[in-house]
Amino acid sequence: MSTKAPVAQGTHKSLSEKGLKAGSVGLIGAVVIGVSCIAPAYTLTAALGPTVSEVGVHLPAVFLVGFIPMLLVALGYRELNNAMPDAGTSFTWATRAFGPWIGWMGGWGLIAATIIVLSNLAAVAVDFFYLMLAQLLGSPGITELSKNLPLNIATTLVFIAAACWISYRGMETTKGVQYVLVGFQLLVLGWFAVSAFVHVANGTAFDATAISPDWFNPFAVDSFSSFAAGVSLSIFIYWGWDVTLTMNEETRNPEKTPGRAATVTVVVIVAIYMTAALGTLSFAGVGETGLGTGNPDNQSSIFAVLSGPVMGPFAILMSLAILSSSAASLQSTFVSPARTLLAMGHYKALPGKFGKVSPTFKSPSYATIAAAIAAAAFYVITRTTSENALWDTITALGMMICFYYGITALACVWFFRPVAFSNARAFFFKFLAPLLGGVILLVMFFKTAYDSMDPEYGSGSSVGGVGMVFILGMGVIVLGVVIMLVMARIRPEFFRGQVLAQGR
Repeated sequence: MSTKAPVAQGTHKSLSEKGLKAGSVGLIGAVVIGVSCIAPAYTLTAALGPTVSEVGVHLPAVFLVGFIPMLLVALGYRELNNAMPDAGTSFTWATRAFGPWIGWMGGWGLIAATIIVLSNLAAVAVDFFYLMLAQLLGSPGITELSKNLPLNIATTLVFIAAACWISYRGMETTKGVQYVLVGFQLLVLGWFAVSAFVHVANGTAFDATAISPDWFNPFAVDSFSSFAAGVSLSIFIYWGWDVTLTMNEETRNPEKTPGRAATVTVVVIVAIYMTAALGTLSFAGVGETGLGTGNPDNQSSIFAVLSGPVMGPFAILMSLAILSSSAASLQSTFVSPARTLLAMGHYKALPGKFGKVSPTFKSPSYATIAAAIAAAAFYVITRTTSENALWDTITALGMMICFYYGITALACVWFFRPVAFSNARAFFFKFLAPLLGGVILLVMFFKTAYDSMDPEYGSGSSVGGVGMVFILGMGVIVLGVVIMLVMARIRPEFFRGQVLAQGR
Protein backbone atom coordinates (compact mmCIF):
# COMPACT_ATOMS: atom_id res chain seq x y z
CA MET A 1 0.00 0.00 0.00
CA SER A 2 1.37 3.39 -0.94
CA THR A 3 1.85 5.87 1.87
CA LYS A 4 2.34 8.85 -0.38
CA ALA A 5 -0.71 10.84 -1.41
CA PRO A 6 -1.11 12.49 -4.79
CA VAL A 7 -0.42 16.20 -4.68
CA ALA A 8 -2.56 17.39 -7.58
CA GLN A 9 -3.81 20.92 -7.11
CA GLY A 10 -7.41 20.39 -8.10
CA THR A 11 -10.18 18.71 -6.15
CA HIS A 12 -10.34 14.97 -6.59
CA LYS A 13 -12.47 12.01 -5.67
CA SER A 14 -10.14 10.68 -2.98
CA LEU A 15 -6.77 12.01 -1.91
CA SER A 16 -5.35 8.59 -1.19
CA GLU A 17 -6.88 5.19 -0.43
CA LYS A 18 -6.01 3.74 2.96
CA GLY A 19 -7.42 0.21 2.70
CA LEU A 20 -10.66 0.78 4.65
CA LYS A 21 -13.77 -1.20 3.67
CA ALA A 22 -15.57 0.89 1.08
CA GLY A 23 -19.38 0.95 0.78
CA SER A 24 -20.06 -0.56 4.21
CA VAL A 25 -22.28 2.28 5.54
CA GLY A 26 -25.33 3.93 3.96
CA LEU A 27 -27.15 7.18 4.85
CA ILE A 28 -29.30 5.71 7.64
CA GLY A 29 -26.37 3.82 9.14
CA ALA A 30 -24.24 6.98 9.10
CA VAL A 31 -26.98 9.02 10.80
CA VAL A 32 -27.45 6.32 13.46
CA ILE A 33 -23.70 6.31 14.19
CA GLY A 34 -23.73 10.14 14.24
CA VAL A 35 -26.58 10.24 16.76
CA SER A 36 -24.85 7.54 18.79
CA CYS A 37 -21.61 9.51 18.93
CA ILE A 38 -23.46 12.61 20.19
CA ALA A 39 -25.13 10.34 22.80
CA PRO A 40 -28.29 12.39 23.51
CA ALA A 41 -29.31 10.58 26.72
CA TYR A 42 -25.82 10.78 28.25
CA THR A 43 -25.21 14.33 27.03
CA LEU A 44 -28.53 15.70 28.26
CA THR A 45 -28.24 14.23 31.75
CA ALA A 46 -24.73 15.69 32.05
CA ALA A 47 -25.33 19.09 30.38
CA LEU A 48 -28.88 20.15 31.27
CA GLY A 49 -28.06 21.07 34.88
CA PRO A 50 -24.86 23.07 34.24
CA THR A 51 -26.52 24.93 31.36
CA VAL A 52 -29.55 25.81 33.48
CA SER A 53 -27.17 27.10 36.18
CA GLU A 54 -25.82 29.57 33.60
CA VAL A 55 -28.94 30.66 31.72
CA GLY A 56 -31.99 29.46 33.70
CA VAL A 57 -35.23 29.12 31.74
CA HIS A 58 -33.48 30.37 28.60
CA LEU A 59 -32.10 26.87 28.09
CA PRO A 60 -34.09 26.34 24.84
CA ALA A 61 -32.75 29.65 23.44
CA VAL A 62 -29.16 28.68 24.18
CA PHE A 63 -29.68 25.20 22.71
CA LEU A 64 -30.96 26.83 19.51
CA VAL A 65 -28.11 29.35 19.40
CA GLY A 66 -25.60 26.51 19.88
CA PHE A 67 -27.28 24.69 17.01
CA ILE A 68 -26.71 27.56 14.55
CA PRO A 69 -22.88 27.43 14.36
CA MET A 70 -23.05 23.62 14.30
CA LEU A 71 -25.32 23.72 11.25
CA LEU A 72 -23.21 26.38 9.52
CA VAL A 73 -20.02 24.40 10.15
CA ALA A 74 -21.72 21.16 9.04
CA LEU A 75 -22.53 22.83 5.70
CA GLY A 76 -18.86 23.75 5.28
CA TYR A 77 -17.78 20.22 6.18
CA ARG A 78 -20.17 18.92 3.53
CA GLU A 79 -18.55 21.07 0.84
CA LEU A 80 -15.05 19.97 1.86
CA ASN A 81 -16.13 16.35 1.82
CA ASN A 82 -17.68 16.70 -1.63
CA ALA A 83 -14.33 17.92 -2.93
CA MET A 84 -11.98 15.77 -0.84
CA PRO A 85 -13.55 12.72 0.84
CA ASP A 86 -10.81 11.61 3.21
CA ALA A 87 -10.87 9.88 6.61
CA GLY A 88 -8.52 12.57 7.98
CA THR A 89 -11.27 15.25 7.72
CA SER A 90 -10.11 18.26 9.83
CA PHE A 91 -6.44 17.25 9.59
CA THR A 92 -6.48 16.64 5.83
CA TRP A 93 -8.69 19.57 4.90
CA ALA A 94 -6.87 22.15 7.05
CA THR A 95 -3.56 20.88 5.65
CA ARG A 96 -4.81 21.30 2.09
CA ALA A 97 -6.09 24.81 2.89
CA PHE A 98 -3.54 26.26 5.32
CA GLY A 99 -0.52 23.96 5.12
CA PRO A 100 0.93 21.21 7.34
CA TRP A 101 1.37 23.12 10.60
CA ILE A 102 -2.19 24.34 11.01
CA GLY A 103 -3.46 21.07 9.53
CA TRP A 104 -1.55 19.05 12.12
CA MET A 105 -3.02 21.13 14.96
CA GLY A 106 -6.53 20.75 13.52
CA GLY A 107 -6.07 16.99 13.63
CA TRP A 108 -4.63 17.20 17.14
CA GLY A 109 -7.68 19.17 18.34
CA LEU A 110 -10.01 16.43 17.12
CA ILE A 111 -7.89 13.63 18.61
CA ALA A 112 -7.44 15.34 21.98
CA ALA A 113 -11.15 16.18 22.31
CA THR A 114 -12.25 12.63 21.49
CA ILE A 115 -9.67 11.02 23.79
CA ILE A 116 -10.87 13.24 26.66
CA VAL A 117 -14.52 12.44 26.06
CA LEU A 118 -13.85 8.70 25.65
CA SER A 119 -12.57 8.53 29.22
CA ASN A 120 -15.55 10.50 30.51
CA LEU A 121 -18.04 8.38 28.57
CA ALA A 122 -16.55 5.27 30.13
CA ALA A 123 -16.84 6.85 33.59
CA VAL A 124 -20.54 7.68 33.06
CA ALA A 125 -21.20 4.17 31.72
CA VAL A 126 -19.67 2.69 34.88
CA ASP A 127 -21.74 4.93 37.19
CA PHE A 128 -24.99 3.95 35.49
CA PHE A 129 -23.94 0.30 35.27
CA TYR A 130 -23.81 0.09 39.07
CA LEU A 131 -26.99 2.20 39.40
CA MET A 132 -28.76 -0.22 37.05
CA LEU A 133 -27.55 -3.22 39.10
CA ALA A 134 -28.77 -1.53 42.29
CA GLN A 135 -32.22 -0.96 40.76
CA LEU A 136 -32.44 -4.47 39.32
CA LEU A 137 -31.40 -6.17 42.55
CA GLY A 138 -33.22 -3.78 44.88
CA SER A 139 -30.00 -3.04 46.75
CA PRO A 140 -29.20 0.71 46.82
CA GLY A 141 -25.78 0.02 48.35
CA ILE A 142 -24.52 -1.36 45.04
CA THR A 143 -24.55 2.19 43.64
CA GLU A 144 -21.73 3.07 46.06
CA LEU A 145 -19.44 0.54 44.37
CA SER A 146 -18.74 3.08 41.66
CA LYS A 147 -17.06 5.24 44.33
CA ASN A 148 -14.60 2.45 45.15
CA LEU A 149 -11.60 3.80 43.23
CA PRO A 150 -9.80 0.52 42.31
CA LEU A 151 -13.11 -1.14 41.30
CA ASN A 152 -14.20 1.98 39.40
CA ILE A 153 -10.95 2.11 37.43
CA ALA A 154 -11.02 -1.63 36.70
CA THR A 155 -14.64 -1.50 35.46
CA THR A 156 -13.91 1.57 33.35
CA LEU A 157 -10.97 -0.14 31.68
CA VAL A 158 -13.20 -3.13 30.88
CA PHE A 159 -15.73 -0.81 29.19
CA ILE A 160 -12.99 0.89 27.16
CA ALA A 161 -11.53 -2.47 26.12
CA ALA A 162 -14.94 -3.80 25.03
CA ALA A 163 -15.67 -0.66 22.99
CA CYS A 164 -12.22 -0.86 21.40
CA TRP A 165 -12.81 -4.51 20.43
CA ILE A 166 -16.13 -3.72 18.71
CA SER A 167 -14.63 -0.74 16.88
CA TYR A 168 -11.60 -2.80 15.83
CA ARG A 169 -13.94 -5.25 14.12
CA GLY A 170 -14.95 -2.56 11.64
CA MET A 171 -17.99 -0.59 10.55
CA GLU A 172 -20.29 -3.57 9.99
CA THR A 173 -20.07 -4.63 13.64
CA THR A 174 -20.20 -1.01 14.82
CA LYS A 175 -23.34 -0.33 12.79
CA GLY A 176 -25.18 -3.43 14.04
CA VAL A 177 -24.54 -2.58 17.70
CA GLN A 178 -25.57 1.06 17.22
CA TYR A 179 -28.99 0.37 15.68
CA VAL A 180 -30.11 -1.35 18.88
CA LEU A 181 -28.54 1.03 21.40
CA VAL A 182 -29.56 4.26 19.64
CA GLY A 183 -33.13 3.11 19.03
CA PHE A 184 -33.56 2.21 22.70
CA GLN A 185 -32.26 5.50 24.09
CA LEU A 186 -34.41 7.59 21.74
CA LEU A 187 -37.50 5.59 22.73
CA VAL A 188 -36.83 6.20 26.44
CA LEU A 189 -36.10 9.92 25.98
CA GLY A 190 -39.43 10.26 24.15
CA TRP A 191 -41.16 8.34 26.97
CA PHE A 192 -39.60 10.66 29.56
CA ALA A 193 -40.66 13.85 27.74
CA VAL A 194 -44.25 12.66 27.17
CA SER A 195 -44.53 11.54 30.83
CA ALA A 196 -43.25 14.93 32.01
CA PHE A 197 -45.85 16.80 29.94
CA VAL A 198 -48.59 14.44 31.22
CA HIS A 199 -47.60 15.24 34.82
CA VAL A 200 -47.78 18.95 34.03
CA ALA A 201 -51.22 18.55 32.46
CA ASN A 202 -52.48 16.48 35.42
CA GLY A 203 -51.14 18.90 38.03
CA THR A 204 -48.72 16.33 39.49
CA ALA A 205 -45.47 17.96 38.33
CA PHE A 206 -42.90 19.06 40.94
CA ASP A 207 -42.86 22.70 39.80
CA ALA A 208 -45.17 23.00 36.79
CA THR A 209 -43.84 25.85 34.66
CA ALA A 210 -45.70 27.11 31.62
CA ILE A 211 -43.63 27.29 28.43
CA SER A 212 -43.08 30.94 27.54
CA PRO A 213 -41.85 32.65 24.36
CA ASP A 214 -39.22 34.30 26.56
CA TRP A 215 -37.53 30.89 26.96
CA PHE A 216 -36.53 31.11 23.30
CA ASN A 217 -35.09 34.65 23.50
CA PRO A 218 -31.27 34.54 23.75
CA PHE A 219 -31.15 38.31 24.39
CA ALA A 220 -32.95 37.82 27.71
CA VAL A 221 -29.95 36.04 29.28
CA ASP A 222 -28.53 38.13 32.16
CA SER A 223 -24.96 38.65 30.91
CA PHE A 224 -22.76 37.91 27.93
CA SER A 225 -20.46 35.77 30.11
CA SER A 226 -23.42 33.59 31.16
CA PHE A 227 -24.59 33.47 27.55
CA ALA A 228 -21.10 32.50 26.32
CA ALA A 229 -20.76 29.80 28.98
CA GLY A 230 -24.20 28.45 28.09
CA VAL A 231 -23.42 28.42 24.36
CA SER A 232 -20.09 26.68 25.04
CA LEU A 233 -21.97 23.96 26.90
CA SER A 234 -24.60 23.75 24.15
CA ILE A 235 -21.87 23.35 21.55
CA PHE A 236 -20.60 20.39 23.56
CA ILE A 237 -24.02 18.72 23.43
CA TYR A 238 -24.06 18.81 19.61
CA TRP A 239 -20.49 17.69 19.20
CA GLY A 240 -19.92 14.35 17.49
CA TRP A 241 -21.87 14.73 14.24
CA ASP A 242 -18.58 14.99 12.32
CA VAL A 243 -18.01 11.27 12.91
CA THR A 244 -20.18 10.83 9.79
CA LEU A 245 -17.45 12.57 7.78
CA THR A 246 -14.58 10.49 9.17
CA MET A 247 -16.38 7.44 7.74
CA ASN A 248 -16.39 8.93 4.25
CA GLU A 249 -14.02 6.35 2.77
CA GLU A 250 -16.33 3.59 4.08
CA THR A 251 -19.71 4.98 2.99
CA ARG A 252 -21.69 4.42 -0.17
CA ASN A 253 -21.45 7.46 -2.45
CA PRO A 254 -18.65 9.02 -0.33
CA GLU A 255 -18.89 12.46 -1.96
CA LYS A 256 -22.54 12.93 -0.92
CA THR A 257 -23.62 10.55 1.84
CA PRO A 258 -21.36 11.77 4.71
CA GLY A 259 -22.31 15.43 4.24
CA ARG A 260 -26.00 14.62 4.06
CA ALA A 261 -25.68 12.40 7.13
CA ALA A 262 -23.99 15.20 9.08
CA THR A 263 -26.77 17.67 8.28
CA VAL A 264 -29.56 15.19 9.05
CA THR A 265 -27.85 14.20 12.31
CA VAL A 266 -27.64 17.80 13.56
CA VAL A 267 -31.32 18.45 12.71
CA VAL A 268 -32.50 15.21 14.39
CA ILE A 269 -30.49 16.00 17.51
CA VAL A 270 -31.86 19.53 17.91
CA ALA A 271 -35.41 18.12 17.77
CA ILE A 272 -34.58 15.55 20.46
CA TYR A 273 -32.91 18.13 22.69
CA MET A 274 -35.70 20.69 22.45
CA THR A 275 -38.36 18.12 23.30
CA ALA A 276 -36.45 16.75 26.30
CA ALA A 277 -35.43 20.21 27.56
CA LEU A 278 -38.98 21.60 27.38
CA GLY A 279 -40.36 18.54 29.17
CA THR A 280 -37.74 18.78 31.91
CA LEU A 281 -38.19 22.52 32.51
CA SER A 282 -41.99 22.25 32.45
CA PHE A 283 -41.96 19.46 35.04
CA ALA A 284 -39.19 20.59 37.41
CA GLY A 285 -38.72 24.32 36.85
CA VAL A 286 -35.37 26.00 37.51
CA GLY A 287 -35.60 26.25 41.30
CA GLU A 288 -32.57 25.53 43.47
CA THR A 289 -34.34 23.20 45.91
CA GLY A 290 -35.88 19.75 45.69
CA LEU A 291 -36.18 18.43 42.14
CA GLY A 292 -35.52 21.84 40.56
CA THR A 293 -33.05 21.80 37.69
CA GLY A 294 -31.23 24.71 39.35
CA ASN A 295 -30.44 22.61 42.44
CA PRO A 296 -26.64 22.08 42.45
CA ASP A 297 -27.16 18.60 43.93
CA ASN A 298 -29.09 17.56 40.81
CA GLN A 299 -26.90 19.05 38.13
CA SER A 300 -24.31 16.33 37.66
CA SER A 301 -26.98 13.89 36.44
CA ILE A 302 -30.42 15.42 36.03
CA PHE A 303 -32.15 12.29 34.70
CA ALA A 304 -30.91 10.15 37.60
CA VAL A 305 -32.83 12.54 39.87
CA LEU A 306 -35.95 13.08 37.76
CA SER A 307 -36.52 9.67 36.16
CA GLY A 308 -38.23 8.22 39.27
CA PRO A 309 -40.68 11.09 39.82
CA VAL A 310 -41.43 11.37 36.09
CA MET A 311 -41.46 7.72 34.96
CA GLY A 312 -42.38 5.95 38.18
CA PRO A 313 -41.61 2.21 38.16
CA PHE A 314 -40.17 2.51 34.66
CA ALA A 315 -37.32 4.73 35.88
CA ILE A 316 -34.93 1.83 35.44
CA LEU A 317 -35.40 2.27 31.69
CA MET A 318 -33.73 5.69 31.95
CA SER A 319 -30.76 4.16 33.76
CA LEU A 320 -30.55 1.56 30.99
CA ALA A 321 -30.91 4.28 28.35
CA ILE A 322 -28.08 6.39 29.78
CA LEU A 323 -25.94 3.29 30.20
CA SER A 324 -26.64 2.28 26.58
CA SER A 325 -26.13 5.88 25.41
CA SER A 326 -22.73 6.27 27.05
CA ALA A 327 -21.67 2.74 26.05
CA ALA A 328 -22.85 3.29 22.46
CA SER A 329 -21.08 6.65 22.25
CA LEU A 330 -17.97 5.18 23.85
CA GLN A 331 -17.84 2.67 21.03
CA SER A 332 -18.79 4.96 18.12
CA THR A 333 -16.55 7.79 19.33
CA PHE A 334 -13.55 5.54 18.64
CA VAL A 335 -14.33 5.97 14.93
CA SER A 336 -13.11 9.60 14.76
CA PRO A 337 -9.73 9.52 16.53
CA ALA A 338 -8.84 6.14 15.02
CA ARG A 339 -9.43 7.36 11.46
CA THR A 340 -7.73 10.71 12.06
CA LEU A 341 -4.69 8.92 13.51
CA LEU A 342 -4.83 6.54 10.54
CA ALA A 343 -4.75 9.45 8.10
CA MET A 344 -1.94 11.19 9.98
CA GLY A 345 0.11 8.00 9.89
CA HIS A 346 -0.77 7.43 6.24
CA TYR A 347 0.33 10.94 5.23
CA LYS A 348 3.53 10.71 7.34
CA ALA A 349 2.46 13.26 9.97
CA LEU A 350 2.83 10.52 12.61
CA PRO A 351 4.87 7.29 12.70
CA GLY A 352 3.88 4.93 9.89
CA LYS A 353 2.43 2.25 12.18
CA PHE A 354 -0.58 4.53 12.80
CA GLY A 355 -1.42 4.03 9.13
CA LYS A 356 -1.90 0.25 9.48
CA VAL A 357 -5.25 -1.29 8.53
CA SER A 358 -6.46 -4.68 9.76
CA PRO A 359 -6.39 -7.08 6.78
CA THR A 360 -9.34 -8.99 8.26
CA PHE A 361 -11.70 -6.21 9.34
CA LYS A 362 -10.47 -3.35 7.09
CA SER A 363 -10.39 -1.00 10.09
CA PRO A 364 -7.60 1.15 11.57
CA SER A 365 -5.90 -1.48 13.73
CA TYR A 366 -2.98 0.24 15.45
CA ALA A 367 -4.77 3.62 15.65
CA THR A 368 -7.87 2.13 17.34
CA ILE A 369 -5.78 0.39 20.00
CA ALA A 370 -3.67 3.53 20.50
CA ALA A 371 -6.82 5.62 21.05
CA ALA A 372 -8.07 3.11 23.64
CA ILE A 373 -4.76 3.11 25.51
CA ALA A 374 -4.65 6.93 25.50
CA ALA A 375 -8.24 7.17 26.80
CA ALA A 376 -7.55 4.61 29.53
CA ALA A 377 -4.36 6.36 30.61
CA PHE A 378 -6.07 9.75 30.63
CA TYR A 379 -8.88 8.41 32.81
CA VAL A 380 -6.56 6.72 35.29
CA ILE A 381 -4.38 9.83 35.64
CA THR A 382 -7.23 12.32 36.07
CA ARG A 383 -9.32 10.02 38.30
CA THR A 384 -6.44 9.32 40.67
CA THR A 385 -5.36 12.97 40.66
CA SER A 386 -8.71 14.54 41.51
CA GLU A 387 -12.39 14.20 40.71
CA ASN A 388 -12.36 17.93 39.99
CA ALA A 389 -9.73 17.38 37.30
CA LEU A 390 -12.05 14.95 35.52
CA TRP A 391 -14.97 17.41 35.80
CA ASP A 392 -12.86 20.30 34.53
CA THR A 393 -11.73 18.34 31.48
CA ILE A 394 -15.36 18.23 30.32
CA THR A 395 -15.56 22.01 30.66
CA ALA A 396 -12.25 22.39 28.80
CA LEU A 397 -13.62 20.07 26.12
CA GLY A 398 -15.83 22.88 24.80
CA MET A 399 -12.68 24.91 24.09
CA MET A 400 -11.12 22.05 22.13
CA ILE A 401 -14.28 21.55 20.06
CA CYS A 402 -14.49 25.26 19.17
CA PHE A 403 -10.77 25.19 18.30
CA TYR A 404 -10.78 22.43 15.69
CA TYR A 405 -14.29 23.07 14.31
CA GLY A 406 -13.33 26.73 13.85
CA ILE A 407 -10.12 25.85 12.02
CA THR A 408 -11.95 23.42 9.72
CA ALA A 409 -14.75 25.87 8.91
CA LEU A 410 -12.26 28.59 7.95
CA ALA A 411 -10.33 25.99 5.93
CA CYS A 412 -13.48 25.63 3.82
CA VAL A 413 -13.59 29.40 3.22
CA TRP A 414 -9.92 29.60 2.26
CA PHE A 415 -9.82 26.44 0.15
CA PHE A 416 -12.80 27.49 -1.98
CA ARG A 417 -11.93 31.20 -2.22
CA PRO A 418 -11.36 31.11 -6.03
CA VAL A 419 -14.95 29.94 -6.62
CA ALA A 420 -16.72 31.46 -3.60
CA PHE A 421 -18.34 34.25 -5.62
CA SER A 422 -19.04 32.29 -8.80
CA ASN A 423 -22.74 31.75 -7.99
CA ALA A 424 -25.25 32.09 -5.14
CA ARG A 425 -24.90 28.48 -3.96
CA ALA A 426 -21.11 28.68 -3.76
CA PHE A 427 -21.31 32.01 -1.92
CA PHE A 428 -23.60 30.65 0.78
CA PHE A 429 -22.28 27.10 1.27
CA LYS A 430 -18.58 27.58 0.52
CA PHE A 431 -18.11 31.06 1.95
CA LEU A 432 -20.81 32.66 4.11
CA ALA A 433 -22.05 29.68 6.16
CA PRO A 434 -18.61 28.28 7.12
CA LEU A 435 -17.23 31.81 7.66
CA LEU A 436 -19.97 32.70 10.15
CA GLY A 437 -19.79 29.30 11.85
CA GLY A 438 -16.01 29.38 12.11
CA VAL A 439 -15.86 32.94 13.42
CA ILE A 440 -18.56 32.26 16.04
CA LEU A 441 -16.72 29.17 17.29
CA LEU A 442 -13.31 30.84 17.40
CA VAL A 443 -14.80 33.82 19.28
CA MET A 444 -16.28 31.30 21.72
CA PHE A 445 -12.88 29.65 22.03
CA PHE A 446 -11.07 32.85 22.96
CA LYS A 447 -13.90 34.06 25.24
CA THR A 448 -14.01 30.75 27.11
CA ALA A 449 -10.21 30.66 27.36
CA TYR A 450 -10.20 34.15 28.87
CA ASP A 451 -13.05 33.46 31.31
CA SER A 452 -11.56 30.11 32.36
CA MET A 453 -8.47 31.83 33.73
CA ASP A 454 -10.69 32.79 36.69
CA PRO A 455 -10.13 30.25 39.52
CA GLU A 456 -13.90 30.16 40.10
CA TYR A 457 -14.56 28.87 36.58
CA GLY A 458 -15.58 25.20 36.41
CA SER A 459 -15.02 23.26 39.63
CA GLY A 460 -13.22 26.14 41.31
CA SER A 461 -9.84 24.38 41.24
CA SER A 462 -6.79 26.44 40.39
CA VAL A 463 -2.99 26.33 40.20
CA GLY A 464 -1.07 29.48 41.07
CA GLY A 465 -4.26 31.54 40.90
CA VAL A 466 -5.10 30.37 37.36
CA GLY A 467 -8.26 28.32 36.78
CA MET A 468 -7.81 24.59 36.21
CA VAL A 469 -10.05 24.68 33.11
CA PHE A 470 -7.69 27.13 31.41
CA ILE A 471 -4.63 25.10 32.42
CA LEU A 472 -6.16 21.88 31.08
CA GLY A 473 -7.44 23.43 27.83
CA MET A 474 -4.27 25.34 27.00
CA GLY A 475 -2.11 22.50 28.32
CA VAL A 476 -3.63 20.10 25.78
CA ILE A 477 -2.98 22.56 22.95
CA VAL A 478 0.62 23.20 24.09
CA LEU A 479 1.18 19.43 24.33
CA GLY A 480 0.02 19.18 20.72
CA VAL A 481 2.51 21.85 19.67
CA VAL A 482 5.34 19.98 21.43
CA ILE A 483 4.44 16.65 19.77
CA MET A 484 4.12 18.43 16.41
CA LEU A 485 7.63 19.89 16.74
CA VAL A 486 9.01 16.43 17.58
CA MET A 487 7.22 14.95 14.55
CA ALA A 488 8.63 17.73 12.38
CA ARG A 489 12.12 16.53 13.23
CA ILE A 490 11.52 12.82 12.73
CA ARG A 491 8.94 13.02 9.86
CA PRO A 492 10.03 16.20 8.02
CA GLU A 493 8.60 15.29 4.62
CA PHE A 494 5.01 16.00 5.73
CA PHE A 495 5.92 19.38 7.23
CA ARG A 496 7.76 20.36 4.04
CA GLY A 497 4.55 19.81 2.05
CA GLN A 498 6.04 16.85 0.14
CA VAL A 499 3.26 14.39 1.03
CA LEU A 500 0.03 16.38 1.32
CA ALA A 501 0.32 19.65 -0.56
CA GLN A 502 -1.72 22.80 -0.27
CA GLY A 503 -4.12 23.20 -3.15
CA ARG A 504 -7.36 24.74 -4.37
